[in-house]
Amino acid sequence: MNSNGQKHQQQLPTARKVRRACQNELYRTAKRLNHWVPRNKMEAAAELYFKKVLANMAWIVEQQNNRKKQADWWEEHVAPEIAELWDIEPARLCKAFRDAYGA
Repeated sequence: MNSNGQKHQQQLPTARKVRRACQNELYRTAKRLNHWVPRNKMEAAAELYFKKVLANMAWIVEQQNNRKKQADWWEEHVAPEIAELWDIEPARLCKAFRDAYGA
């Protein structure tokens, strides 16, 4: 039990952990695309993804055991902007993300 007597309260991840997870997920997605993404566009996509995750952190933590719902959220809220930034078809990007994310 933690000091507040709450046994199963979910802890929010730190901003550093969230940022690293976003960067790693995008890196794995780009590798599966076999599409070169310039460093500046990769960094811009990671920052965009990071901000969207922070804005929806409560829902994402609630769904932490449901990768399919998280991937669905990513497709709806993140993928269109990254696809435009990376100049790639959204459907292809979403498939690569799901493959990389394991959803």
